[in-house]
Parts: sequence; C-alpha cells; structure tokens
Amino acid sequence: MPSNRHVATISPARRLLDVLVGGLLLILASPLLAVVAVLLLVTSGRPVLFRQSRVGESGRPFTLYKFRTMRLLASGPEITAATDVRITRIGGFLRRTAIDELPQLWHVLRGQMTLVGPRPESAALAAGYPEACRPVLQARPGLTGPAQLRYRERSAVPPNGRTDVERWYLEVLVPLRVAADREYLDRPTVRRTLYYLLVTALFVVGLADLQQPVGAQTASSS
Repeated sequence: MPSNRHVATISPARRLLDVLVGGLLLILASPLLAVVAVLLLVTSGRPVLFRQSRVGESGRPFTLYKFRTMRLLASGPEITAATDVRITRIGGFLRRTAIDELPQLWHVLRGQMTLVGPRPESAALAAGYPEACRPVLQARPGLTGPAQLRYRERSAVPPNGRTDVERWYLEVLVPLRVAADREYLDRPTVRRTLYYLLVTALFVVGLADLQQPVGAQTASSS
C-alpha cells in the first residue's frame, strides 16, 4: 500500500478536473435531480436525501448526502446488498443506475470528495478495517473508482449460510476493494481518471458492467 501521504494527495490537475467536470455534470444533472427529488417525495415522503457521517481525506469525517433509497426506521446491517428488503422500489432503480449518488457531485466541488477514488466509508465500518487496509482511508474518497465499479451491491452478497454480513464484508470484500483501489492510487494520472469516468458513464447507461463475483475471486486466491 502506498504511504498515507501519497494516497491523500490530489494533484492540481486532478483538482481542476474535479471542478470542471464535477461542475458541468452538476449543471447537466440538475433537471434529473429535480425529477428524482419529486418522485421520492411523492412515493416515499420526506426526507428526500439520506445523510450519514463518512470518513474523508486523512481520516477527517464529513456528512455525505445521497438520495434516500431505503425505508425509514428500517434497521439492519451497515452493508446493503441488492436484495436487501429495506430498499424501496424506486430506490432499487436509483442504486442500480448510481443515480442516487449524483448529489455527491456537490462534495466533489467542495473538495470533500474527488471524481475517482475509494468508496467513502462509514465510520462504523472503517473502524473494523483490517490493519493492512487502513491506509486507503487516508485518501480522498471518490464518486466512482475501480473498486466501486467491480464490487457493487451484486457482489456484496456473502455465501449461503453466512449470517454475519458485516464481518464477511470486512474480512473478504474490503481487501478485494482495497487491492482494486491501489491500482489507481499508485498512479492516479488524469488519463486514468478520465478512463474510469468513461467506464462509469457507460455503466450508468447500461453499456458496460465490470462487476466481478466475489466467490470467484476468493476461490482463485485460495
């Protein structure tokens, strides 16, 4: 794993890209954001936005906003799989297309997040990260990234018979996600940043899907 200083560094070129691309996407997505907000208000009521404290750059917490996709007062594990019964009907669509994450463009403009980087982790889950994986928590979290493209909710499903979802996530999925993020964090060039943005755009419109089954990964490494 790169040093903490390395993974936390955002070059001036990447920051400029964050502001230009993030700002443009936020403007272009404004009509869609408004439509989604109205649909959520009509179908699920208030609040329209979900908010939660997440671990930011250098371990500093920030409040993350995204569209609410789950029922209110629905308790359960921190990990949300695609089959989670807490997810509303419209919420399932928003999560599959990653539209629920569009409000995070505001965090990109503010410098709390970047366009490409590790997943912004909750403080509760971050506290349980294996020691070897903890340096990734020093990096500025990203709107998208290699781990977020490869290991989405379809992959976040433990084997049949395993009931401790959060332990499985921390012991099995987190090391895989960190290894994927290292590929980018070791060399976070503008060219590679643009590549992951392109793949993300293709994923959103249904033309690309890089998701990898976790079972095959663990089996091949054992």
